Amino acid sequence: MYDQDEHLDNLLRHIELVRDYCTLLGKRLIKQGRHEFGQLLIARGHTHDATKFYGIEWDYLHRGPDTPHDELELAIKQHVRTNSHHPEFHGGIIHMPEVDVAEMVCDWYARGTEFGTNLRDWITDTAIGRYKIDLEGKQYAWINNFVDMLLRDPFSKKVKAEKAAI
Repeated sequence: MYDQDEHLDNLLRHIELVRDYCTLLGKRLIKQGRHEFGQLLIARGHTHDATKFYGIEWDYLHRGPDTPHDELELAIKQHVRTNSHHPEFHGGIIHMPEVDVAEMVCDWYARGTEFGTNLRDWITDTAIGRYKIDLEGKQYAWINNFVDMLLRDPFSKKVKAEKAAI
């Protein structure tokens, strides 16, 4: 298990990444005219995973590879059932409102950044099956829209436009 400093650094890094991605997505939503939604998402990014500073979540989440499996599972169960950006909170992704889906996507993106995994691949290979995501449902459409907005690279668009002008 990580020592106290490593544990705190690991947790803060995750929360800061989610906050940054909620801010990025929120600003892009605001530019689309979704002012209240974007502002709400940005605000939620600032309170994301606050429960991890207390109780069993503090004791076992973000503690490293040597964390006892049984305790880790209990901490995860506690976390996903008390934080609305997790499908388990709602009894399934199909019941999640759009703002929870947006925060969830930012959380997934942060975890992918931390573990060096591709967000789109993880959704296709893992999330769809794990969360029984209906590929025709509105939640899946929201997920795809938020992923597209997060992964949009304005620099590459500028480069493509400049190449096309040549």
